[in-house]
Amino acid sequence: GYGCSDHYYESDTLLHSFQVLAKLLESPATQDIICDVGMPVLHRNVRYNCRVIFLNKKILLIRPKISLANAGNYRELRWFTPWNKARHVEEYFLPGIIQEVTGQETVPFGDAVLATKDTCLGAEICEELWAPNSPHIEMGLDGVEIFTNSSGSHHVLRKAHTRVDLVNSATAKNGGIYVLANQKGCDGDRLYYDGCAMISVNGETVAQGSQFSLDDVEVLVATLDLEDVRSYRAEVSSRNLAASKVNAYPRIKVNFTLSCYDDVAAPICMPIQWRHHSPEEEISLGPACWLWDYLRRSKQAGFLLPLSGGIDSSATACIVYSMCHQVCLAVKNGNADVLADVRRIVNDESYIPEDPREFCKRIFTTCYMASENSSQDTCNRAKLLAEQIGSYHINLNIDAAVKAIVGIFSVVTGRTPCFSVYGGSSRENLALQNVQARVRMVLAYLFAQLTLWTRGMPGGLLVLGSANVDESLRGYLTKYDCSSADINPIGGISKADLKNFIQYCIENFQLTALRSIVSAPPTAELEPLVDGQVAQTDETDMGMTYAELSIYGKLRKIAKAGPYSMFCKLINMWKDICTPREVASKVKHFFRMYSINRHKMTTLTPSYHAENYSPDDNRFDLRPFLYNTTWSWQFRCIDKQVNAL
Repeated sequence: GYGCSDHYYESDTLLHSFQVLAKLLESPATQDIICDVGMPVLHRNVRYNCRVIFLNKKILLIRPKISLANAGNYRELRWFTPWNKARHVEEYFLPGIIQEVTGQETVPFGDAVLATKDTCLGAEICEELWAPNSPHIEMGLDGVEIFTNSSGSHHVLRKAHTRVDLVNSATAKNGGIYVLANQKGCDGDRLYYDGCAMISVNGETVAQGSQFSLDDVEVLVATLDLEDVRSYRAEVSSRNLAASKVNAYPRIKVNFTLSCYDDVAAPICMPIQWRHHSPEEEISLGPACWLWDYLRRSKQAGFLLPLSGGIDSSATACIVYSMCHQVCLAVKNGNADVLADVRRIVNDESYIPEDPREFCKRIFTTCYMASENSSQDTCNRAKLLAEQIGSYHINLNIDAAVKAIVGIFSVVTGRTPCFSVYGGSSRENLALQNVQARVRMVLAYLFAQLTLWTRGMPGGLLVLGSANVDESLRGYLTKYDCSSADINPIGGISKADLKNFIQYCIENFQLTALRSIVSAPPTAELEPLVDGQVAQTDETDMGMTYAELSIYGKLRKIAKAGPYSMFCKLINMWKDICTPREVASKVKHFFRMYSINRHKMTTLTPSYHAENYSPDDNRFDLRPFLYNTTWSWQFRCIDKQVNAL
């Protein structure tokens, strides 16, 4: 429930949170454990994002969040107010359903720490770890030895080390024990929360949770020595000088100990080396886990993918195949929840998934939609890949549908459009390509709804899209073509990363069919063949390479560069390969195409968020979709600089 979004406005959400809190307070499982639980709390008619910390049916403290996440995918300030009263505690009046359990009328609410009989604990919440003035700094100086952090941190390629470094850095500078828990799985939207729970002491990791798994719950434990924290801090004189001047936190006294007096023989956890996944492993595992969550929670019977024989749709197919591997592995390891989900999805109460290819056949349908412009090469590649991953594969031809639609236009208007190779205009050429692309989308949904019906099986299929992040940024896709789907596992991944992922699949899944796919030039195959061979290629159509597109994307979004700033950065980056005038031409072409096609982002299929230059218009990349595509002022500034150079 981390991503409740505007449901936080509803009093129902607050009510149900307290009802669940009451269940947790009453549960025997929580006895003799200091529990730190997150929920929204309304205090004096202001809504706060809080930690409720309790022990043995008594609430010790409600700690409201101080630094709210309000960038990128997060909009916490829309629903919550930060607690701006440093080291201040007020009385919170508990609702009746909690009073009945705890016997308490009021509890402390605010910025405080817990003092047990043997140590001191402080809570930090998600974004506060990433803030420049993190609470753990002052709390540590004031003698807090154990920090908890409950996070909702989502997966982005190559990000995990940042989170690990922040936690280890927190305890390296100030000493202490840091316990970080993180949400796991798809929470109903584009993000995948990637676990990586960890425990750190004095700058070193002593316990590491998994980043990607199908387990809903993972418990991480470590036995540590508080004296290690005290001796570590004692010799850091700069830390101790700062501690002597720190403003004290209110301390909530807790009649409880975390340690025993006779535990000197208890084995202590030793530091471990954190194992990071490669980007290719992350692509194989993260989107696969997200797809599984989406499939089981949507209660559909599987996926349908239009498989073109190109890199993007093949990478999507490989992610589904990886998902099948993860499911079989989870069942083999005894995950009863996954097994129950599998049996419901395939409608067989005795089924046990053991072979990923066999499971893939049951839940994954691939479809090659040929036209007169398709080559035999792509057809063969799609068929061979489908055989190797085990999907139920369909071959069909769309020419009859395309001719029928164009025929209707000709009857009504008396004109018949032609491809440019046959003398048609660019308008005719583009319109004829778009008809083919849109027919494929209509057929994809028809087959998704009825394929299982024809096979005598219940349920329907989710349609998968396979437009990558670079194509979306450039707008190199037909609006309402096969990029329009239910979900898209690769919509936040660059072409370069997908190529590397394909190579990873060749080596790790022994999918030899991918060799010819990765070596072929990317093409839409929407224009007529020349001597039976493909004449159309993506990069020629786009007027830029995929490598250039990734650079434009990172500068536009991550570096916050408009046309002029992007030009200024690129004349240095590309000084060995382009003149300033060539750089200007490339930048202008990108921004012209980006702005002409920005409207397509308003209908972009929900995609797995994996890249920080994603153009997703839903919440991450908020921009107009009707531009002045001449960029007259900006381009004049570029021209002026080119002339000066």
